Amino acid sequence: MTASGSSARSTLIVQLSPTRSAKLSFTVQLILTLFWLAWASMLLFSADRSYDQNYLYYAFFGLAIVFFFYVMLQNTSVFGVQSYIEVTPQYIVQKFGVFRTKHLIQIPDVAAVHITPLALRLTLRDGSQVYLDLKQVRKKRDLKKIKNKIRDMAELHNYELTDTLSNRI
Repeated sequence: MTASGSSARSTLIVQLSPTRSAKLSFTVQLILTLFWLAWASMLLFSADRSYDQNYLYYAFFGLAIVFFFYVMLQNTSVFGVQSYIEVTPQYIVQKFGVFRTKHLIQIPDVAAVHITPLALRLTLRDGSQVYLDLKQVRKKRDLKKIKNKIRDMAELHNYELTDTLSNRI
């Protein structure tokens, strides 16, 4: 997911870590999935071949494999970056996973941005507010890059910028 062309230097893509607010942690999900796979394998390979409903074991095993890939997609970057924040001079995109929708905010529609330590609150020209949660940004350096990019774009696009550390920027 790299930027190309003339806008390569002006595009910032930051990978997000998996959410920590899940009901079951990644480790628990992985252990349960591996147990499911082992159980399905045991049923499949120890089954009597003359059994009429042997196809159910294949379906059970197939669902276990599908769920294993789902858990890996949602919680790791094995299959590429799935959760990210992208900041360009034209828009800001926030995506939280493979099967989740992208949240797109066009920069010309932004009237004001309020920067807090772990979030961005954007007020659009129509009066609506968008809250971008930055708690999943992995590194402090990436968090600083996002905030600096937003500050730099404030001058270009003439939107009001406030910060919790200093009242006006």
